[in-house]
Amino acid sequence: MITNKDRALKVAEFLLQIKAVKLQPSNPFTWASGWKSPIYCDNRKTLSYPQIRTFIRQAYTEIIHEEFGTPEVIAGVATGGIAQGALIAQELGVPFIYIRSSAKGHGMQNMIEGDYVEGQNVVVIEDLVSTGGSSLKAVQALREAKMNVKGMVAIFNYGFDLAEQNMKEAKCKLVTISDYDHLVEEALKLGYIKEGDLQSLKEWRQDPSNWKG
Repeated sequence: MITNKDRALKVAEFLLQIKAVKLQPSNPFTWASGWKSPIYCDNRKTLSYPQIRTFIRQAYTEIIHEEFGTPEVIAGVATGGIAQGALIAQELGVPFIYIRSSAKGHGMQNMIEGDYVEGQNVVVIEDLVSTGGSSLKAVQALREAKMNVKGMVAIFNYGFDLAEQNMKEAKCKLVTISDYDHLVEEALKLGYIKEGDLQSLKEWRQDPSNWKG
């Protein structure tokens, strides 16, 4: 049976292989927040590769069973969690709903799309967690709808202290298939980065808002 570490390293390898994740410590990216970053991550690219998509879907469902049992509903967070969530709900044979980033501006002005019942156990699906802010807006919407949020599962997590603190304060358990530490480990092994890059990558993760590269 595949271990959690083996699974994390395999997904890290996949993300690097298809350039869903790019590591450029000497030529940083600029995020929408204005932060300089040595890493760019777009997990939506995994959907274009059937073998990788299947591995990730199975990893999600295994983690859900291990951590939360079988939920009554799967909820995807817009936009990256919608396609993943639908695949997982199909695999588990349970209903699927999704949470908008903001309430619809017309009609019923829904924040949550799909059918659900108050009190149902729901697991939230994200593709990527950075600070956890947008993810927890979705959790709050589900709780306001009187659903029982069992926890959240994502493909990847940067491992920021702020995200851990936010999730803890919201009493929402977060489990990810892979994360920054496993990605850096695999990137070094496969030659995507060099030993000399490790210190800079570590410093960014510790203080991303002030990191200059």
